Amino acid sequence: MECRQIVQESASRDEGQLLALAELDPQLVLVFGSVDELRQAGCFAQLKAAFPRAALAGCSTAGEISNQGRSEHSCVVTAVRFHGEVTLQVAEAVVPSMDACLDAGAALGASLKRPGLRAILLFGKGVGVNGSALLAGLISEVGDQVPISGGLAGDDGAFVETFTLGPSGIRPDGVVAVGLSGAGLVLSHGSRGGWTPFGPARKVTRCRENILYELDGEPALNIYKRYLGEHAKDLPHSGLLFPFEILDQARGPLGLIRTILGVDEAKGSLILAGEIESGGFLRLMHASHDDLVDGAEVAARHAGSLQQARSGQGLALLVSCVGRHLVLGDAVEEELEVVGEVLGKEMTLAGFYSYGEFAPLAPGDCRLHNQTMTVTCLGER
Repeated sequence: MECRQIVQESASRDEGQLLALAELDPQLVLVFGSVDELRQAGCFAQLKAAFPRAALAGCSTAGEISNQGRSEHSCVVTAVRFHGEVTLQVAEAVVPSMDACLDAGAALGASLKRPGLRAILLFGKGVGVNGSALLAGLISEVGDQVPISGGLAGDDGAFVETFTLGPSGIRPDGVVAVGLSGAGLVLSHGSRGGWTPFGPARKVTRCRENILYELDGEPALNIYKRYLGEHAKDLPHSGLLFPFEILDQARGPLGLIRTILGVDEAKGSLILAGEIESGGFLRLMHASHDDLVDGAEVAARHAGSLQQARSGQGLALLVSCVGRHLVLGDAVEEELEVVGEVLGKEMTLAGFYSYGEFAPLAPGDCRLHNQTMTVTCLGER
């Protein structure tokens, strides 16, 4: 495998940089950019002209990730050339409403499923979406043994309009998935949050999919506001700093976190980034700078097993939550630096800050994560 990458800004957009990447003759081109960059007139046409034979996929972001670290208001383009017998296929679907997510995921899976499917990269719109349902629909077609990685698009924390990029163009209501096949493909995964729980476990007494209405028989928004105190006035944005930890029936951690994406004052409910189960338990979380950086390092070490199995270059897809970005502030570079140090200089880093992350929690158990650094390493034997 060989990877090349550029980081473009609108003020210095250079078509020559794209043409230099095109000399690699890549099979896969990943594009992660700010909403302003993807709205640029001719953005998709330029990419399509430069890479007519490549599988194009990507999305808008809440911050871009590259070998240079974290950038904003830029567009990171990463070209990947496989030298062995690795094949790719791209599928797209439309999500006109949240209720359409399950069917959209199933449509992607129906297009991608085939003997020898080894992995899927999934990128979805970041607002008006149920990421859990999207993932469930995809798994219903391809099975639970195909690892799925990726994330939900961002728009710099505005939560107004996001974009995905696929073969048909750049659109606000789309989801795109890349299926990878081939015996020579080597991949590994890691994910970790680094958030600390606080307060008592509370029972989910009423919910519907990703909408939380009641905790312990009381409107969920009322309880949440009491815990947030002065931060409550900044909801829903401040909700990114105080996610929920999902607990099992014994009130033990499952390793899953749910971010608050919105509130409904009239109904006293919280809109979460993924589904929860009625009768389950939740507990609030907060984080420190050091804990989040340590979590990113653990995720990278879990994915680092690829180093012993591959030869040559590799690609590390990093998808980290916008909430981590907010907590870390200018120190966000530290979580990217520690991942790069663990994985080594032969790994090309590409990714984005997201509104939800897709990655295996364990083999055969792909989940939607929130507030998590996920690392997916791709390479060839």
